Amino acid sequence: MKKLLIFFLIVPICCWAQSNFDKAEKLFQSKKYTEAQLLFEGILKSNPSDLKTLEYLGEISAHQKSWVKGAEYFKKLKELKPTVADYFFKYGGCLAMHSLEVNRIKAFGMVGDMKEAFEKAIELNPKHVQARWALIEIYLQLPGILGGSESKALAYSNELAQFSPIDGYLSKGRIDEYFKRYDSAEKNYKKAHEIGNSKVTFQKLYNLYLNKFKDPRKAQDLKRKFEA
Repeated sequence: MKKLLIFFLIVPICCWAQSNFDKAEKLFQSKKYTEAQLLFEGILKSNPSDLKTLEYLGEISAHQKSWVKGAEYFKKLKELKPTVADYFFKYGGCLAMHSLEVNRIKAFGMVGDMKEAFEKAIELNPKHVQARWALIEIYLQLPGILGGSESKALAYSNELAQFSPIDGYLSKGRIDEYFKRYDSAEKNYKKAHEIGNSKVTFQKLYNLYLNKFKDPRKAQDLKRKFEA
């Protein structure tokens, strides 16, 4: 009898939680992030280790550009489930975005945690594209005295090329563009565009012509061909 009573007490709570989760999920999918957040926060109070709820709250924080809050959610996720590459990547991503909002000294102090998170994401998922892109940017943007390195950026670019030729060419183009080797960047972006012929590959080449070569005619020619 006692077990039966407990069952009847627990079932409505579980149904309520699931009902609210479904509502929150639909609100999230409809991009009603503030409303979804309130429901997910309520669910988290009764189940503070629910992975999906934590992930949704982390995503909502990222959409709202609340990078510190987002990092807290993804930090908890990677601690609860240390085998999921994306939790480490998203944690590092929130730190990286937050570093753009603080002074340079504080930002440089965050680099170690960012690199560690992205490297762990790659360790867990050897074909993690975004984590390699993040590391390429870190090694490009950091001053040499603080660990910036073109050769390390190129090493990650070469890794990308092994399983994603488009990302390999795009990342090499990005490195060339960063160091103002625009002719070489054009060659790499062209190769990427020949393979992918996508909005992303088009945009990289188009922006290079327009903003670096200062050649609007070349940019428009490319646009006409792409849209034909």
